Amino acid sequence: MPILHALRAAGTMTWQVTWSLILGFTLAAVIESLVRKSTMARLLPDDRPRSLAKATGLGAASSSCSYAAVALARSLFRKGADFTAAMAFQFASTNLVIELGLILALLLGWQFTLAEFVGGPIMIILLALLFRRFLTSRLRQDARTQADRGVAGSMEGHAAMDMSVTGSGSFWRRLASPAGFTSVSHNFVMEWAAILRDLVGGLLIAGAAAAWIPDSFWQQLFFTDHPLAAKLWGPLIGPLVAVVTFVCSIGNAPLAAVLWNGGISFGGVVSFIFADLIIIPLLLIYAKYYGRRMAVFLFVTFYVTMVAAGYVIEFVFSPLGLIPSGPRNADVGDDSIRWNYTTVLNIVFLLLAIALVWRFYRTGGRAMLAMMGGGPDDMAGHDHSGRHARAGR
Repeated sequence: MPILHALRAAGTMTWQVTWSLILGFTLAAVIESLVRKSTMARLLPDDRPRSLAKATGLGAASSSCSYAAVALARSLFRKGADFTAAMAFQFASTNLVIELGLILALLLGWQFTLAEFVGGPIMIILLALLFRRFLTSRLRQDARTQADRGVAGSMEGHAAMDMSVTGSGSFWRRLASPAGFTSVSHNFVMEWAAILRDLVGGLLIAGAAAAWIPDSFWQQLFFTDHPLAAKLWGPLIGPLVAVVTFVCSIGNAPLAAVLWNGGISFGGVVSFIFADLIIIPLLLIYAKYYGRRMAVFLFVTFYVTMVAAGYVIEFVFSPLGLIPSGPRNADVGDDSIRWNYTTVLNIVFLLLAIALVWRFYRTGGRAMLAMMGGGPDDMAGHDHSGRHARAGR
């Protein structure tokens, strides 16, 4: 049956990437447990290269689903961060994260992971240049006025939570303490809770696309019979496919594998992956956060930078021999589950995930889940770092 075929493909892809997702979210949870969100805004006062570099680093360390990243960027902007720096943070928080790199390497190959970490900074640099040239003071001020109204979008409660461990001591001492274990478990589970909808949606869409859409459709859409046209068309159409699929964050990586097998160019895959921040639900949230004019401005500038980054990657990687050649065999759920290194790693990391989830629920995690979708100001006065310290005693 076609439905069973699609579900089987989605399930197999899930099995292939499970350990890498757990590893990625665990590493991100460790970093977030040691970096306080309250310090970020003061580190991003302007759009100078130093501030943008800090925004990129902090964003990559603050792994988030796209909705939480957008909400946190608005929170930083309201607290005094420069708008361009906040947008750079937002880009890095969804496109320069460990778990995305791991899943791309497993499904598509290491070249795509390299393209992610090379193309992400390129995109941020291009965005900063466009903002300097076209973002007017009036538009920026209108955006701040709208942001200060605190209109609810999505995931503000999650974005506002600061679950880092405070106090003296070295990195390892704080991490190995009971409070550190609690903080890691809270960050780990909350990130999974935030991303789960998009991840499941992405896997189901990718499974359905792999099972139901014939290769001939993709080949015609991506002009595979015309190599030069395909290279020029791929980065233009990639983000538009992302817009209409509604899948964001790492949830679009499985579909990227389907598109690659279907014939989209290497640069087109890169642009598609980066386009998680211009899906239709997020465009509507931008309008709530910053006003309609700014939402349109963000869509146009984001799209231009995503396309441009795709072109740069395509035409730089090609002469360097970094674009995979030969048959396209990205893992889209065609292989059956069997006993191999993937199974062993999944068992090991699933045991780790169980331990973290157990700690999460034993230390007040259920109440935190209930606050994930709260408004932007609902978390005021909640000191999670203090709660961790008490829970770790």
